[in-house]
Amino acid sequence: MSPKDQNKSFQNRILAFQIFLLLFIALIILRLFIISVAQHPYYQALAEGQHSFFEKLVPKRGEIFITDKYSSQPYVVAGNLEENMVYAVPKEVQDPAGTAARLAQILNLDEGTLQQKLSDQSKWYEPIMHQLTDSQSSQIQQAKLAGIYLDPEDVRYYPQGNFLSQVIGFLGYKNNGVDKTGLYGLERYFNNDLSGIPGTITTQSQSGNWITDNNRYFTPATNGDSLLLTIDRSIEYKAESALAADVQKHGADSGAVIVANPKTGAILAMANYPGFDPNQYGKVSSPSVYQNLATVETYEPGSTMKGVTMAGALQLGLITPDSIYTDTGVVNIDGYKIENSDHRAHGLQTMSQVIDWSLNTGAIYVENLEGNDNFLNNLKKFGFGAPTNIDLPENVGNISNLTSPNAPQVNFDTAAFGQGITVTPIQMLTAYMAIANGGKLMQPYIVAAKILPDGKTEKTEPKEIGQIISPETATMDTEMLLDDVNNGYGKKAGVAGYDIAGKTGTAQVAKNGVYDPTDNIGSFVGFGPIEDPKFIMIVVINHPRDASFAETTATPLFSNIAQFILDYYNLPPNH
Repeated sequence: MSPKDQNKSFQNRILAFQIFLLLFIALIILRLFIISVAQHPYYQALAEGQHSFFEKLVPKRGEIFITDKYSSQPYVVAGNLEENMVYAVPKEVQDPAGTAARLAQILNLDEGTLQQKLSDQSKWYEPIMHQLTDSQSSQIQQAKLAGIYLDPEDVRYYPQGNFLSQVIGFLGYKNNGVDKTGLYGLERYFNNDLSGIPGTITTQSQSGNWITDNNRYFTPATNGDSLLLTIDRSIEYKAESALAADVQKHGADSGAVIVANPKTGAILAMANYPGFDPNQYGKVSSPSVYQNLATVETYEPGSTMKGVTMAGALQLGLITPDSIYTDTGVVNIDGYKIENSDHRAHGLQTMSQVIDWSLNTGAIYVENLEGNDNFLNNLKKFGFGAPTNIDLPENVGNISNLTSPNAPQVNFDTAAFGQGITVTPIQMLTAYMAIANGGKLMQPYIVAAKILPDGKTEKTEPKEIGQIISPETATMDTEMLLDDVNNGYGKKAGVAGYDIAGKTGTAQVAKNGVYDPTDNIGSFVGFGPIEDPKFIMIVVINHPRDASFAETTATPLFSNIAQFILDYYNLPPNH
């Protein structure tokens, strides 16, 4: 090679080295750019300290509030307190086996499961246990275990104790006490809304590319929505205290009360007895106490169904409140003998008197006028056999014994006075809302608004299901229900000076396919004042020991709470 060629080759090598050096510097700059800009949120969070970093991964659970007529600020019924949780950073754990053994001793957890978690080097964050005691927190701090950290987190608390407990439900844990989840009530129904979205750390490996290898992306948590309920604190307190006293007075097993605005479907009170303290939900005699009887209890409603049966015949023009039939005291159908509850024949009776004296034979007479198809369609229009779609866990009553093509006539006859089919208290209340609301059926709801993490509010708008009966039918049915309170078995539901409409219901309880004459469920559903109804209420008392009829159990309780509501709203008497 000539000297000239050697010089040229040397210059080419110098040029190649310079190009390589420039590219290397460019790649370094690119890497610094990615770290400082593209992954800035991750490294900024990490720079703020590990405590702050992992705190940002856990969303703050939304709270639940109620108000009353006079409150300027909402009351917290489900809120958050700070308590320690313990988590691991597996990449920093130097001795997984020894660390697992020590943690298992302090926390009373399975050592093998802990070691498996601590050995998973692919994870940056591994929660170990929530709601540590002060002693557990102290022992972990003293142990100084590499890769193990304490972090304060929000813990659910219920400042009102057992107030509204079945409606709210509670926050519990699954997966051996690691994952939080709402259990029962609103905590369960709105769990996804309340819980928010956890933050994430992801590591994306680009094999062979050292510039972007092991890129880390940090997304902070999104806090949960809060809920503002339609519940009126004062009406709820009255309903709960009066219900507890009534259940205890009659030696009953349990009871429920629902109060609502019939024009909107907004729930003003939803009381259950017995209750429980959601702060100590493990200290109950039976998990059945967690159930919200107002929405999940299915029962044979008894004579409260007569108001709905009458509405169907009134709507078809088959009867008026003054239409007359002859009560013989007994009806024989399909080999069954069906009697009035008082075992008497009353002779000529009007339809209003059928309601007043709760005559089973009169309800059968009206059902036969309607015909089975019309009767069943009327029940469906009023919402029976279907969910109400209230924003709470609910069950659906059963009218399937009427939907079979070969359903015997006796099934329809007994259903006309509320036996042989089942409903829930919220279904019966919703049905009577339509009577109180000029024939318009409203969907019940208990959440007035969602409060988003950014402070914005999403209000719930009342939802009309449909005009299921005419205003004229609703007025006639209301007049019959008013007569029951003024002159019939519903007298004890009345409030002096006010026009209250409603109907008693006493249903025998089936045991092993046979009705037990010594057991019953007493109920009353009504509304008022009828000129412009401000409330509708249902009262259900389960298995009272000292009374055979709702006239003695549920009806006086309705009057007690109704008097409070009328005074609370400052409504003047109309007579």
